[in-house]
Amino acid sequence: EGRTMNEPCVIGVDGGTESLRVGVFDLEGHPMAFASTAYETRFPHPGWAEQDPRDWWQALGQSVRRAVEEAGVDARQIAAMAVDTTCCSVVALDGSGEPLRPCLIWMDLRSAPQTEKVVATGDVALRVNSDGRGPVSAEWMVPKALWIKQNEPEIFERAAVVCEYQDYINYHLTGRWVASITNVSARWHYNRARGGVPETLLEGLGLSDLAAKWPAEVVDLGQVVGGLTARAAEHLALPKGLPVVQGGADAFVGMVGLGVVRPGSLAFITGSSHLQLGISAVPFHGTGIWGTYSDALLPGLHVVEGGQTSTGSVVNWLKNLFGASDYEDLNRSAAELPPGSEGVIVQEHFQGNRTPHTDPGSRGAIHGLSLKHGRGHLFRATIEGIAFGSELILETMRTNGFEPERIVVAGGATRSDLWLQIHADVSNLPLTLTEVADAPLLGCAVLASVGAGLDEDILTASDRMVKVARVIGPDNATHSTYRPFYEAYKATYGAVRAVRQHLEAQQRNPLPRC
Repeated sequence: EGRTMNEPCVIGVDGGTESLRVGVFDLEGHPMAFASTAYETRFPHPGWAEQDPRDWWQALGQSVRRAVEEAGVDARQIAAMAVDTTCCSVVALDGSGEPLRPCLIWMDLRSAPQTEKVVATGDVALRVNSDGRGPVSAEWMVPKALWIKQNEPEIFERAAVVCEYQDYINYHLTGRWVASITNVSARWHYNRARGGVPETLLEGLGLSDLAAKWPAEVVDLGQVVGGLTARAAEHLALPKGLPVVQGGADAFVGMVGLGVVRPGSLAFITGSSHLQLGISAVPFHGTGIWGTYSDALLPGLHVVEGGQTSTGSVVNWLKNLFGASDYEDLNRSAAELPPGSEGVIVQEHFQGNRTPHTDPGSRGAIHGLSLKHGRGHLFRATIEGIAFGSELILETMRTNGFEPERIVVAGGATRSDLWLQIHADVSNLPLTLTEVADAPLLGCAVLASVGAGLDEDILTASDRMVKVARVIGPDNATHSTYRPFYEAYKATYGAVRAVRQHLEAQQRNPLPRC
């Protein structure tokens, strides 16, 4: 588009679950081109999920080359690049950064038995797990590393480095071993204020030798990791020495790309599941929340986390159950109904509950049905149930001292005006939508701009590059109408749990037959 050689641009890289995506952005945050390369996930056993790190590296080279070519810029215009990746994708590498085994990606849950050992230590580092009550997710670094040590001791012994997808890519780009503050604070039980590495936790697990295998240096978001090596420059067709800037976990970098960089802000990332990430000026821990993670986004700030396991996936399940080809008719019939779906309540725990109950055994429930109710009622009640689950997370955060003042939404749910309005009304808070839907890639662009010295800090760059598209305001009267239905939703969990526990007890100890 008539750009000249003196107009710098930046590259964002998002290493996702199914593919690696690259975006080229100008310094105003406008995307110039995207390119994506898929890679394979293998499932050798139920609950296991593995990828070959070498596939990531090949995908990176292909995607960067295509995106730069499509953007129509000279490689010398690229000022810097930054990478985000899936979090808790754990790799065991030799001294030259080559994998000794496939990566245990984030969704690999083989280390579930190890999580119980982690919780049993009662270590102070576990305060980020619902104030020490746990559980610790099998997705996290320490249980996965413990699984490798216990089940593949020769691999663990040979590993010079145990780190994440993020760190593997940064090493192969720059030749430097570093970890990202977002990953280590949020998923490695690392805390700078307590000396960093959770030594007593690792000691309690017989895992003290893991600390020496972790990258010794932790780098903050927006800081330069290093310049592209000759090998990496050739692989990407970019100039040698190009600054590679620290990114981190995709959702956290997505906060930057949504402009959620100040206390009181909350990023609401939607999709098959939902993630709520808020920023607090003070640290706190409490039952029913995860975090706070110190310095995980910006130095001196603390990130609180909530999450719903099944949200968009439940809406999709219902659409398929009804045999609907798309959401249009369902949305239309749901929109004609009053708030509360004429008494139908849906508990969205189809795959368990992450927060605030942290109950993987919890299940979905629908009650209040009559013969009057139809597809529209069930569809609207499902969206309302998901909104009630989100509001319960916000209520739990408020109980623990965090009051979100601004919510910025990203992801699949932003395509539904009905969904957005219901969520705004239930929570009685405005929802902000941004122009660039691909928040992690834009977040990387913001970080790259800072690392290249084109912006003074992350706040300045984010303010300039992240643009508001629209704001969905709540309706106070509708919010009041929702209150009794929300209270009924909250009461559902305890009632259904009692029924479930009774059923489980009967199955364990069946009554004798007469």
